[in-house]
Amino acid sequence: MENILVANNLIKTFERHEKKQKKISFNAVDDISLNVGAGEIVGVLGPNGAGKTTLLRMLGMLMKPTSGEIHMSIDGQIQSDVTKIKANIGYLSGNTKLYGRLSTRELLDILGNIYGLTKEEIDFRIEKISRILNLGEFIDNRIEKLSTGQTQRASISRCLIHNPKLYIFDEPTLGLDIISSNSIIEFMKSEREQGKTVLYSTHYMEEAEYLCDRIILLDKGKIIAQGTLAELKAMTGEDKLRDIFNSLIKEVE
Repeated sequence: MENILVANNLIKTFERHEKKQKKISFNAVDDISLNVGAGEIVGVLGPNGAGKTTLLRMLGMLMKPTSGEIHMSIDGQIQSDVTKIKANIGYLSGNTKLYGRLSTRELLDILGNIYGLTKEEIDFRIEKISRILNLGEFIDNRIEKLSTGQTQRASISRCLIHNPKLYIFDEPTLGLDIISSNSIIEFMKSEREQGKTVLYSTHYMEEAEYLCDRIILLDKGKIIAQGTLAELKAMTGEDKLRDIFNSLIKEVE
């Protein structure tokens, strides 16, 4: 399998204030190396504060590592240029804000122009995205009037307009009802079938069991285990991902 994204020795250092305002440096991501293959779904799991969001933001070229390298395979060429890599990624953050006074169609039209698409390409992509994410019933309504699940689908839709090679989603189903969650899960599966790659974080173990080809487990900024569900089962002797995770967390405490 071709690796579409490779990260080597990523470190992200922050400072925090302790007692008496003393500054303490700590690594939110601590020497992580990983690869993501073309056409696979890779889940990033870990407790709060494990470094998931920081890692994804660096991989999405939204945050510069303190040290380490990130490369992406684009049209057979290995690239490290930030602009070129970002142009091939669709990134969804948990705190992404949309323009409430716009409709989803208007938002996608604006983004299509930003990405340099022609009007014909934009119209084609919007209709395709509408079918994929089932936006038809609300695509022309103001975003500020949408439900939580509809807003999340609108937010994901903006990640599709430029037809990226890689999706990076930070907890895309958090807080959604089961119907909205299933819509997003099925979207990720369908994109994998089209040869696209998905890297995403989640707190939902059952969702990761169902969806992921590989799983990366983080704790305290480090990868504590990674592999297929079968490999993680063999590693721990546990059958359920929740039990696998708890077993591995206890080992590193």
